[in-house]
Amino acid sequence: MKVLITDHPWPDVAIERAICERNGHELVAGPIEALPGSAIEALVAQHRPHAIMCCWAAVSAAAIQTPPDLRVVARLGVGLDNIAIPAATARGAWVTNVPDYCVEEVSDHVVAMLLSHWRGVTAFDRESKLGRWDPASARLVRTRNMTVGIIGYGRIGSATARKLSQGFGTRVLVNSPSLLREHRVGTEIASGISVASIEQIQQEADAIALHLPLTAATHHLVNDAFLAACRRKPILINVSRGGLIDSEALVRALDRGLLKAAALDVVEGEPTPPAAVVTRPDVIVTPHIAFSSDASLEELRQRCTEDVMRILRGEAPLHPCNAPARIR
Repeated sequence: MKVLITDHPWPDVAIERAICERNGHELVAGPIEALPGSAIEALVAQHRPHAIMCCWAAVSAAAIQTPPDLRVVARLGVGLDNIAIPAATARGAWVTNVPDYCVEEVSDHVVAMLLSHWRGVTAFDRESKLGRWDPASARLVRTRNMTVGIIGYGRIGSATARKLSQGFGTRVLVNSPSLLREHRVGTEIASGISVASIEQIQQEADAIALHLPLTAATHHLVNDAFLAACRRKPILINVSRGGLIDSEALVRALDRGLLKAAALDVVEGEPTPPAAVVTRPDVIVTPHIAFSSDASLEELRQRCTEDVMRILRGEAPLHPCNAPARIR
């Protein structure tokens, strides 16, 4: 059978190819960079794969409907907002991901971004390289005295909370729909980690980290109204999906002093995010790399491809993200 990998932001596909060929399947690889949706549809029409593996590329309903015997669309990553899941489900194809390969990396990235702001690392690096050596200008804070609000308490959100609470003694307020179903607001679920409403986070947090999927309900969750309700001029951190934040509202909040700063690994519009956001001195930006390490990428590539092989053998995947019609 034929496996198409639409895009791969790493230099080769040796891991994926070895696993496919060991199982008797052919791997066809697209370019490193994600092509536009129409080009992905053309690539799928050309190769008529039994399996599609994608990283950033959008796999549309049209792409999914084209191959006569498509069995799986596998996301080389966690988020699924670039895959037309209803179309895959309707035609009987699995959708899979690798939900836990980069938990340590992404939660580490949040801590690194927080410390960079609170300890002045990025700002004073910039100043020092410009010849401005001014330690008296430092207005730094004690991390242990800070309160961090985390919106989204899945694998990564809980790891971030644990590292901040246990590692730095930071007070952590956490929020997610599942937490609020299971616990009352104010419940301490671990030492230094308490369930909170979003309103409490807005009132009490010195930093707010987003650990949410991008859905219709969470799109532009952080907007003018959300930011106006923040009382302690927090640092806003996003390592999930750019679309969680309304970029224009973010710029307005920074201009008005409603936020001290922002730290963004994802920005709506990437890979060409708005300059009004990424060029600000009060915004730290990294180019969607929070997931990345040598260990995490090797694990991602291996586990994703092996799950595709299971499906091509007629087995159920380890990480299903839908219930295909013909499987029910």
